[in-house]
Amino acid sequence: MGIAVVTDSTAYLSEEERERYNIRMIPLSVNLEDGSYEEEVEITSSEFYDKVRTSKSFPKTTQPAVGKFVELFEELSNEYDEVISIHLSSGISGTYQGAAQAGQMVDGIKVYTFDSEISCAPQGYFALKAGEMAEQGATSDQILATLEEMKRLMHAYFVVDDLAHLQRGGRLSAAAALVGGLLQVKPILCFDEKVIVPFEKIRTKKKALRRVEDLLAEDAMKGDKFIATVIHANCEEEGREWMNQLAETYPNVEFNLSYFGPVIGTHLGEGSLGLGWVKKI
Repeated sequence: MGIAVVTDSTAYLSEEERERYNIRMIPLSVNLEDGSYEEEVEITSSEFYDKVRTSKSFPKTTQPAVGKFVELFEELSNEYDEVISIHLSSGISGTYQGAAQAGQMVDGIKVYTFDSEISCAPQGYFALKAGEMAEQGATSDQILATLEEMKRLMHAYFVVDDLAHLQRGGRLSAAAALVGGLLQVKPILCFDEKVIVPFEKIRTKKKALRRVEDLLAEDAMKGDKFIATVIHANCEEEGREWMNQLAETYPNVEFNLSYFGPVIGTHLGEGSLGLGWVKKI
């Protein structure tokens, strides 16, 4: 019967990308002054940033209920023997744990949960690769082994305008946020051991982005083929300009443009930029 692939909304895959491999998406929610919205379903990224700009309170995020996963897995059991459920880092959300719990509650289908240990477009890389391999007839063991190898080769860095969002959302320590604010630095952040940590402290955004490019160059100059994504928080023009500059410099890298949607945007804040990449395997 085959293998189904599930991911959550924070991969920010387009509808076209999901349909290509029949990837099912389960949304996280963002709670604003005027109510709760399922991202990618009930609110767009631009609508979210517009609302936050005029809001008096800080938005909060909510992971999917375990019951939502149970419903989806039971539905998939009618067509599939197995499902690989790929989610944002368990260090910043309980979504992965919810999927794992639901997988133990359903009969008739074997559920494999995969902790991407990251989020956004790099998380989407895992889902797209799993979908491609499932379509080609790979086994779940083969797919999971490939995803683990991708995880080893994955890199992602991001630069935020204001550390207060991460600190208020509990995704960065108050001390790290305070230091960043006092020094007026634009820290480069990354995922390490499943959580968001400062990588380097840089004085300006321009220099921070240049440093991220240097990190990409360390891999790209080896001559292998890579896929990379520039990710923006409601600053598409700036993100596209950076992507075009990078594409001119690194012809062996396939560049795409994506975005930090409402849930991740809650923690990073408007104006953030990121770059994720992985060697093609």
